[in-house]
Amino acid sequence: MSMSAGANRPPVLFLLGPTASGKTGLAVELVDRLEAEIVSVDSAMVYRGMDIGTAKPDADTLARAPHALIDIRDPAQPYSAADFCRDASVEIERIHAAGRLPLLVGGTSLYFRALEHGLSDMPGRDERLRAALTEQAGVLGWAALHERLAAVDPASATRIHPNDAQRIQRALEIHALTGEAPSVLHARDRQARNAARLPWSITRLVVAPASRHVLHQRIASRFETMMSQGLLLEVEKLHARPDLNLQLPAIRAVGYRQLWQVFNNELTREQGVERAIYASRQLAKRQLTWLRSLDNAEWLVGDEKPDTKQALNRLRQSMSRD
Repeated sequence: MSMSAGANRPPVLFLLGPTASGKTGLAVELVDRLEAEIVSVDSAMVYRGMDIGTAKPDADTLARAPHALIDIRDPAQPYSAADFCRDASVEIERIHAAGRLPLLVGGTSLYFRALEHGLSDMPGRDERLRAALTEQAGVLGWAALHERLAAVDPASATRIHPNDAQRIQRALEIHALTGEAPSVLHARDRQARNAARLPWSITRLVVAPASRHVLHQRIASRFETMMSQGLLLEVEKLHARPDLNLQLPAIRAVGYRQLWQVFNNELTREQGVERAIYASRQLAKRQLTWLRSLDNAEWLVGDEKPDTKQALNRLRQSMSRD
């Protein structure tokens, strides 16, 4: 495939889709055909020692198709969207310099948005404020803090699920530090960032099952496979580390958070598995909602394994129009 897509701007391919949609498998198939290199866009795969629960590619797959930006952080070290934008930009420039196509693959919508539209000019973390919010949630519950958010910023509360502790905390933190609704600040930043022109021409390919039932089945089957592969032991090893806790982004990842609660004796093993599968399905729902909002995206929809030839045809059609 030509590397000249876009008016004097080198191409970048975004391969997107909900969790368990077959993105990684398709990406590996496309590597040789497109002369591409994969950059992972996954907020959990960046962490070492979190392999099974993140569906991280195995050694044979990585030997065939190396993935940049996996295993680059210890779980005790938070990794932000700003970190991703910096690291991904370096990888994209390296891949372009080698005359190859950067193939960005993953399901972390925040990272894709930040890379394409830039980072918000939002206040940084305030650890004392976060600790206070966490303490309040421990007494009142995150649903009560979600109601507090709805009172000061209905738009953000509508977008954020009442169980999404991380985003509720961040939204209340922003409001406390700035005195403004986070949704207003995000809209203002978005207008400013949209005025800037990206140095790349982006092509988007979305892969997704046609049936929600099929996607739900895949999610449940994949999690059961992870359990058989030793996910519980993987989480137990993390839980044994005194420097890790549920407040860290790594441990709040879907699957890890619920099984962590098993080792905290807050849930039974069966409850942990059930809630992890439910959380994965809710994640897929949020991912699909965002994906449907994208402009200029080619969709590859089907309940079977994504077809490589069809994907290539869609990509050629899209890139020829740029």
